[in-house]
Amino acid sequence: MSESKRPESSQANHSILRRKPIGEIEEEQGIGHLSKSLGLWQLTAIGVGGIIGAGIFSLAGAVAHKTAGPAVLISFLIAGVASAAAALSYAEFAGMIPKAGSAYTYGYASLGEVVGWFIGWDLLLEYTAIVAVVAIGISGYFGFLVGQLGVDLPAWMLGAPGTGEGHVVDLFAIILCLLTAWILTRGIQSTGRFELFVVALKVLLVVVIVVLGVFHINSANYHPYFPFGFGGVMTGAATVFFAVFGYDAMSTAAEESRDATKHMPKAIIYSLVIAMALYVLATLVLTGMQNYTQIDPKSGFATAFASVGLGGVADIIAVGAIISILTVMLTFMLGVTRVWFSMSRDGLLPKWFARTDPKRHVPTRVTWIVGIGSALLAGVLPINTVAELTNIGILSAFVVVCIAVIALRYRSPEIPRSFRTPWMPVVPAVGVLFSLWLIISLPWETWVRFGVWLVIGLAIYFGYSRRHSLLNPASPRHADAGAAGGGGAPGHAGG
Repeated sequence: MSESKRPESSQANHSILRRKPIGEIEEEQGIGHLSKSLGLWQLTAIGVGGIIGAGIFSLAGAVAHKTAGPAVLISFLIAGVASAAAALSYAEFAGMIPKAGSAYTYGYASLGEVVGWFIGWDLLLEYTAIVAVVAIGISGYFGFLVGQLGVDLPAWMLGAPGTGEGHVVDLFAIILCLLTAWILTRGIQSTGRFELFVVALKVLLVVVIVVLGVFHINSANYHPYFPFGFGGVMTGAATVFFAVFGYDAMSTAAEESRDATKHMPKAIIYSLVIAMALYVLATLVLTGMQNYTQIDPKSGFATAFASVGLGGVADIIAVGAIISILTVMLTFMLGVTRVWFSMSRDGLLPKWFARTDPKRHVPTRVTWIVGIGSALLAGVLPINTVAELTNIGILSAFVVVCIAVIALRYRSPEIPRSFRTPWMPVVPAVGVLFSLWLIISLPWETWVRFGVWLVIGLAIYFGYSRRHSLLNPASPRHADAGAAGGGGAPGHAGG
């Protein structure tokens, strides 16, 4: 919807629950132009790149060692089923509303502006924190690799204060965040090609791990299969659940797809299926190669191969982990920048942020802001502190999307859908219940941080966003567009 096109019903559009008309979402072509360059397999690669990363190279070993034992495979399957319930809801929306913003846009169009704002504002923090967490995780693998090569780096650059003796800053994590931002500013076509290439290497690496590892499986390592009981399996499922999403961030790139209504639902489903197949095979090999009590929680596969005399493979895994986990950073930094861009284009944040590069058609301003912000988090905070910021927001987005797909299916069944979530409303209801269960199980400190961020967001919404929203007939953005000749497109406005 262009800024010069005012909403027709001023009475309805003063409500905080005013909904963005789905029929007008397609009319936003003049407001912040994004290049349509991504095909089906590039989108799938972005999804796989966001899902497969620390889940295989770090989290699988940690959960097997401390929580679930060999039954970590069951934990991944349970988490995958729960995640699939949300994924199918995302797929319906992605085929119906092929625009940037993902859960923010879906919530805005289905449940109202304040709900959309709540999710969008939340994802700005959550996705940025995920980028920082992954950067810190890669830094740990880098330290392992450097140690294997016999190189001693200065202690001050190896971690945030309090994470080790002499640690001052995690320099490698900072560099990774800034490098990721730079890659994204090169344009979505270059980013898509890079993701496709690196994800292919990542999948090949996992396949090699499985093929080589299967010859070193000792079936005795599978006993006892449930050392921590079924309760440990469920706790493990709650933990690894955060390794089986990523398609949500990928869906923010819908507007940059060449045929979003056709490709986005397929890419979401393909990425989850591919990732789950690799997770199952990898965990089966990992727990078969080593007894769960001996698995290294930080670098499970690298140490597992070293334990059977394949030190060279361990080094390759460490290098592969660094490269492949980088795609997770790319996916989630892409996600946060597109949510931010979409909120700015809708008037909920200043239009300065919605400016796109005139040549590459990507939101470079917000990309560099997120890159620097995530670098600061990764450089000076311990990984546990940053990780606690990533949980509740993603789950809240899942709840909103699953509820929204039910509401819109029954309120507007006539809207064309290229994909329909099956077994409605059971499937999205499973997504809601599982997400709520995980939210309730989070520590109280997470709730406090979430509450503080929400209060700040609500202050911004009622102080700025509600008045400047393009759905507000009295929005200053309409006056600005009129003064500029009726065509004001913040995507190319000055600033």
